[in-house]
Amino acid sequence: MSKNEEISEHYSHGSLLEAIHAAITESGKSVDDITIEDLSPVDEFHIGGREATNNFMEQFNFTENGHILDVGCGLGGASRFVADKYNNHVTGIDLTQDYIETGNALCALLKLDERITLHHGSATAMPFQDETFDGGFMMHVGMNIENKIQLFNEIHRVLRPGAPFGVYDVMRIKDGELTYPVPWATDSSSSFLSTPEQYKQALVNAGFDVTEENNRRSYALDFFEQLRRKTDANGSPPPLGLHTLIQEGFSEKIQNMIENVSKEYVAPVEIIAKRI
Repeated sequence: MSKNEEISEHYSHGSLLEAIHAAITESGKSVDDITIEDLSPVDEFHIGGREATNNFMEQFNFTENGHILDVGCGLGGASRFVADKYNNHVTGIDLTQDYIETGNALCALLKLDERITLHHGSATAMPFQDETFDGGFMMHVGMNIENKIQLFNEIHRVLRPGAPFGVYDVMRIKDGELTYPVPWATDSSSSFLSTPEQYKQALVNAGFDVTEENNRRSYALDFFEQLRRKTDANGSPPPLGLHTLIQEGFSEKIQNMIENVSKEYVAPVEIIAKRI
C-alpha cells in the first residue's frame, strides 16, 4: 500500500453520506432544507471549525467571482463557505474518494454544485493547468504531506501571479514525543509535521512572499474547552459533528490532540502569502 493510499484509508468512512443524512434526521432537520451552517459541525474538519474558517478567510480579500483553490478540501465545507460568502467559484482536491463523493453530493443538495467542483487526487500532482486560480488555501492538510517543497511548488504552478494563498495547519512548535493517535494520523508513520519556519522557507523557495504568521494555540485551547463544556452540559455530543467522520477512537484522538497542544509540542498556525 502506498503512503497516499494509507492516508486515504485513514480518513475513509465507508458510508459517510448515509451517516450524515441519519445525523441530520436525528437532529430534527430534513436533508431537503439543510443549510451550510447546519453542516458546519461535520464538514469543517480543523481546529476551531466554522469560526476558524471565517477568521482565516477574512485575511485574503478574495475578489468576487474569482476562481479559488481548496487544497485538501475534505468534504468541501470551506469550499461551500467561500463560494457562498464571497460569491466565488471553488475547485477542491483531496486524496479521499469517500470525502469527494460525499462532498459533491452535499454541494448538489445545497444547490452549489454549479459553483463548486471537488476532485479526487493528490495536492502534489494536481490535474489543473498553469495559472488557473485567483487564490487558494489549505486547512489542516500539510500534516499528511511529507514533501512540502513539492507541495508548494505545485500550488505555485496553478495560481496566477499576485494570487493570495494561505495555510492553516497543525505545526511543530518544539521538540517532544507526540501522543498518538490524533485526528490526522494513527501513528507517526503518516504524520509529517513541520515547523512554521520550514513552511515559510518552502513557500519562499517556491516563489511566494510570506506576509503574515499567526500562532493560534491559545484559540485552540479555548475552543477545546468550550467543546468540552458544551458536551458535558448536553450529556453527549450533538448528532452531527466530527465524531460522525472520526468513528473509531474519536475521544482518544481529540484528547491526545489537546494534550499535544497543551504541552506546546504543536499548535495550529496560519501563514498568509502571495504568489509572486
